[in-house]
Amino acid sequence: MTAVFLEGRRLLHVIGADAESFLQNLITTDLSALGTDDAKPGALLTPQGKILFDFMIWRDGSGFVLETDAEQQEGLLKRLTMYRLRAAVELSVDEVEGVTVSWGDDASEGREDSRFAKAGIRLLRRVGQHGADAEALYEALRIECGVALSGADFALSDAFPHDVLMDFNGGLSFRKGCYVGQEVVSRMQHRGTARRRVVIVSGENALPVAGTEISAGGKPIGTLGSVVGNHGLAIVRIDRAGEAMAAETPILIGDVKASLALPAWSGLAFPPSADEATA
Repeated sequence: MTAVFLEGRRLLHVIGADAESFLQNLITTDLSALGTDDAKPGALLTPQGKILFDFMIWRDGSGFVLETDAEQQEGLLKRLTMYRLRAAVELSVDEVEGVTVSWGDDASEGREDSRFAKAGIRLLRRVGQHGADAEALYEALRIECGVALSGADFALSDAFPHDVLMDFNGGLSFRKGCYVGQEVVSRMQHRGTARRRVVIVSGENALPVAGTEISAGGKPIGTLGSVVGNHGLAIVRIDRAGEAMAAETPILIGDVKASLALPAWSGLAFPPSADEATA
């Protein structure tokens, strides 16, 4: 078993008689489909459908725990407090800092992360420090599985849930009732207008730093995110990437030639032309 401590993660508790209905009407995750041993991704969107805050969420007794990045904790708490109004809900910050992720045959404690489950990896999330300070191991696994992270792979308020594959990883519902930004993401889904997607990047040499432009034929197609050696994640226009691949046009990240692959678990493929791009 590999167990890695993620020091930069923080926790919020949402409890009370109205906890589930309160969150169900705000966030992208369908809580009615959230099992007691599951951890699913979720987001609170802007009215324009972009990700304002992202998190993992799981049940804790009669309430919920939201695990988010340390830099988002205060802002997310304030935003949820603003929406609370007269709901019978209590919001609080957990004093414990950090989360341990574990995977491998012997991993047994924690909630199972649905994002990695899609990629065939049983990864458990557990509050507190129960593993080593070896975050690079988790980063490598995250890249291998095509699991994007805000801050590292996309900027908040700049990406739609479809951009980061939330329509496939269990974090975005099209069947539950309305929530903030729901009309926009539902329209993207039904019209098939999603063009930006997370891809797994493999470089012929070590990849440059995050934020480097990805280009094909001298035209930008995306931006590099997380990097570990020759491998990384990026969000790219898959229609433009598909055209480049069909034409055998080199894809460059800085001066490094690279290949792109969509995570197999997404079921997506690069369209050979922009006219054939679908969500």
